[in-house]
Amino acid sequence: MQPFDLKKATTVARAAATGASGATSGTMFLAGGTNMTDLMKYHVLTPGRVVYLNNATSSDISLDRRKLTIGAGATMTKVAYHPDVERYFPGIRDGLLLAASQGIRNRATMGGNIMQRTRCPYYRNPSFACNRREPGSGCAALEGWNRYNAILGGSDQCIAAHFSDVANVLAALEADVLVEGPNGKRTIAFADFHVPPGDTPEVEYSLRPGEVVTHLEVPRSKAAENSCYVKIRDRNSYAFAISSAAAGLEVSGGRIREAKLALGAVGTVPWKVPAAEAYLKGKAPTEANFRRAAAIAVEGAEPREFNAFKVELVQGALVEALTKLSA
Repeated sequence: MQPFDLKKATTVARAAATGASGATSGTMFLAGGTNMTDLMKYHVLTPGRVVYLNNATSSDISLDRRKLTIGAGATMTKVAYHPDVERYFPGIRDGLLLAASQGIRNRATMGGNIMQRTRCPYYRNPSFACNRREPGSGCAALEGWNRYNAILGGSDQCIAAHFSDVANVLAALEADVLVEGPNGKRTIAFADFHVPPGDTPEVEYSLRPGEVVTHLEVPRSKAAENSCYVKIRDRNSYAFAISSAAAGLEVSGGRIREAKLALGAVGTVPWKVPAAEAYLKGKAPTEANFRRAAAIAVEGAEPREFNAFKVELVQGALVEALTKLSA
C-alpha cells in the first residue's frame, strides 16, 4: 500500500473543507473501508490523503409520515434490522441482507455502499488497460472476459457494471442523496447521483470537490411497503450479482396503481426502468404483463461476447420479483 496521510474528521464541515483543499492532490474519504482499503492494497486507488468519516457522519435512522432518513454512517446491519425498514421498506432489507457477509455488513456503511467501486476485473488489476482507473488507457473489457460487465448504459470507453445491491432498491424507490460540501448542503436525486461512463468514465458520481454524503432519504409509499429484491449469483452467499431486480408494487382493485423498478449488475449505474414502470401502471398483475415489462426494461441492451446471457437472465429476475409481490 502506498503511504498516505490520515486525517480524522470530527464534523462533516471539517471533512468537506479538508476534502476540497486536497481535491487536486488525491484526497479521498473513508468510512467503513471494506471496499476502499482493498483497492488501496492493490494500488488501484493511491490517495495521498485519506479523510476518515466515521466520527463525523450520522448513523441515525428515523421515519416520519413522508420518508425514511438514513444517516450515511449507519452500517448495513443496523439498517437491515431496523424495525421501520423491515416493516415499511422490505426491499431495502432484502438488498442489504443479500449482500456481502455478516462481518462486512457489520462494518460497511450506507454512504460507502452506494459509492463502492466496480468489480470489473480489469479495473481492479492495474496491469490491464482501464479508462476508469487511468483515463485514456483503453478498456480491456470491451473485447476481453466481460461476463460480469454491463449490457446497459455502457460506452466505447467503459462497460463496467455497478454492483451495489441496495443501490438498486434505492434507485427503484426514488431515494434522494443528501450531501454537504464547502458551499453548503444540497440534495441529489438518486437517479442523478451515479454518472454513466460516456466519454469520462473516471467521473463516477455527481459530487463536487469536498462534498460528503450525509444522509439518504427514501419516500414512503404503498409500493415501498410491498417491495423486494431478487439476486441471481454464482453461489448463494458472499457473491456479487450476475443479474438482479428491485421492485415495488401497489396493487388495488386488481390493477397495478404504481410500479417502482430497477435492474442490478447489468447497468453501468443502478438501472431505473421508467418505461417498464409506465407500461405496468393500470394493468392487471399477470405473468404476461410482467414479461412484457421485463422485455421493455432491457430495450437498448448492448451485450458482449461473454455476457449476452444477461439479457434473458435479468428479465427472469424482474418477473420473479413482480410475481412475488403480486402473490
